[in-house]
Amino acid sequence: MLNNEGTCANQLIQAEAQSWDYILSYLRPLCIKCAIELGIPDIIHKNENPITSLSDLVATLPNLNPSKASFIPILMGVLVDFGVFKYQKLQQGDGYSLTRVSRLLVENDPSDKRSFFLFAQHPVVLNTAASLSKWLRDDLPTAFETANGKSHWDYCAEESDFNSVFNDAMVGDSRLISNLLISDCCKHVFEGLTSLVDVGGGSGTVAMAIANAFPSLKCIVFDLPHVIGDRKETKNLKFVVGSMFDNIPHANAILLKWILHNWNDQDCVKLLKICRESIPSKEKGGKVIIIDIIMEDDCSNEQLIQSQHLMDFIMRITYASKERSKKEWEKLFLEAGFSEYKIISSLGLRSLIEIYP
Repeated sequence: MLNNEGTCANQLIQAEAQSWDYILSYLRPLCIKCAIELGIPDIIHKNENPITSLSDLVATLPNLNPSKASFIPILMGVLVDFGVFKYQKLQQGDGYSLTRVSRLLVENDPSDKRSFFLFAQHPVVLNTAASLSKWLRDDLPTAFETANGKSHWDYCAEESDFNSVFNDAMVGDSRLISNLLISDCCKHVFEGLTSLVDVGGGSGTVAMAIANAFPSLKCIVFDLPHVIGDRKETKNLKFVVGSMFDNIPHANAILLKWILHNWNDQDCVKLLKICRESIPSKEKGGKVIIIDIIMEDDCSNEQLIQSQHLMDFIMRITYASKERSKKEWEKLFLEAGFSEYKIISSLGLRSLIEIYP
């Protein structure tokens, strides 16, 4: 009986520890946000030595109230626990260096996730998640509308500050993807193309990288007026204003980077049909290049699976859309009239897919 009671007590203790982790987990992103806003990753990155002492860090922090300096080692200790920074014991005291994660939080890093992180912590985004139970009891299509009174896209069009934060996040993510697309694992996808339209290409980060890597390839960034703004074209890069659901400029290939997961199946089929009408036949090199998530429940990477599930969750409550499995993607391609598809490469959370008319 004692063994049983002991086992039950241990299980209760483990369950309580797990529940405390859930209760306190809200602090993780907020502490990281604080570090970004204070510029801690940038200070450590710019330091001449790979390890920055606590005293140097405190002395370099801009506008830090001297009475709060004693809190910095507390903050850094928590961030070390999270794996954001690495702790080093120095002769002069505590020291810190960047990890692979915190390198992604350095401003203007080629693989920047900083801006996306700040977007995810924006009050409008957090308010959406906080409105889940209310949304489940009303008749609005998304929790975003429940929380903010309008759709995500209307909110972006009407609220310039939020739209700027959202676009910064997309630019940051595009820098990371751009580096992968022109690397050895993916650059063959663009070899031999004469023209490319980046649909929903925003500021043109991806298209610019591709245009620079392939000078003979004519690239077009196609997006809405408030996104394109007054951006200037270059030698082989143009910006064209329009709606992808009306028509898309004709080209050898069309790029859809993280576009389709924002839309329901019906809208995706409609968009893919427009894409098919805007490219030549497969024999003449026509194709659509898709960068999006393929849900992989049988993947051995548990962190990747969890991130995909959470991204699916976000799509459903923000856009009334979803992430898709391989079978669901195949169904969309066939309904849109495409004859063949090929999964070219895995890009971590996302995959690169080619589809042919």
